[in-house]
Amino acid sequence: MKLRIFTEPQQGADYDTLLAIAKATEDLGFDAFFRSDHYLKMGSASGRPGSTDAWITLAGLARETSRIRLGTLVSPVTFRLPGVLAIQVAQVDQMSGGRVELGLGTGWFADEHTAYGIPFPEQRFDLFEEQLAIVTGLWHTPEDQTFSYPGKHYQLVDSPALPKPVQRPNPPIIIGGGGAKRTPRLAARYADEYNFGFQQVEPTAAAFERAREACRAIGRDPAALTYSVAQVVCCGRTDAEVARRAQAIGREVDELKANGLAGSPDEVVEKIASFAAIGAERVYLQVLDLTDLAHLELLAAEVLPHV
Repeated sequence: MKLRIFTEPQQGADYDTLLAIAKATEDLGFDAFFRSDHYLKMGSASGRPGSTDAWITLAGLARETSRIRLGTLVSPVTFRLPGVLAIQVAQVDQMSGGRVELGLGTGWFADEHTAYGIPFPEQRFDLFEEQLAIVTGLWHTPEDQTFSYPGKHYQLVDSPALPKPVQRPNPPIIIGGGGAKRTPRLAARYADEYNFGFQQVEPTAAAFERAREACRAIGRDPAALTYSVAQVVCCGRTDAEVARRAQAIGREVDELKANGLAGSPDEVVEKIASFAAIGAERVYLQVLDLTDLAHLELLAAEVLPHV
């Protein structure tokens, strides 16, 4: 089982804070640093919201780290045109020496689009499918050939399909979500990893099985797809420490235990094991208090060695 640190910078983090977390992620032995791709805070987050750009952040971190994987969970198709996205991700992959992963999704948070003048069309799933075809098509095109795409929403003509990523044929693509039909179908066709986030074990197992069935339907080995989960984490050596960390992120301990990874290190390890039992190979630990580096140190010392 690989543990990855997953952050939500729109809730109030700047680049320097993210750099500190990413360096701790690397130094402490975690597999990867991931961030959300949002421009507007959600809920009742205190402090100044951090409207940082995901791929500019990852470009900076690519030059400041040397081992950890870097990626988004997930980038909305509404934020970037597919040709531009393919260029950005390929360039950051080059800057990192081949350590980038692209989580891509439809986008859902209408308010952030309104706040920054970004169109928020209804047919986002259609955009999603075309973007997956275009991004992978650009990366897979041989360097002595051009790429064209006559789509309904996007049209590319004789693109040089450059730059190419270091990872060939492409950086890993992550598709997630709970859709029962189109999401598993697209994951089976385009994804290297299927992620199902913030749900309990039983619905996660059902979602994994839908993705496996979609693979079988197109003749793909379901084992070729990596299965992962995302869970908020709130760990402490004592009940008081768990309660303090829960209060810091505005959550209740009982709710976190029911819907996330919360409690003592042993409790967190046990919950992770329940996801491993249904086929999860990676867990994205959603760390919401980005000032609490001691939390990462505890997870590295008392959870990471046991999963």
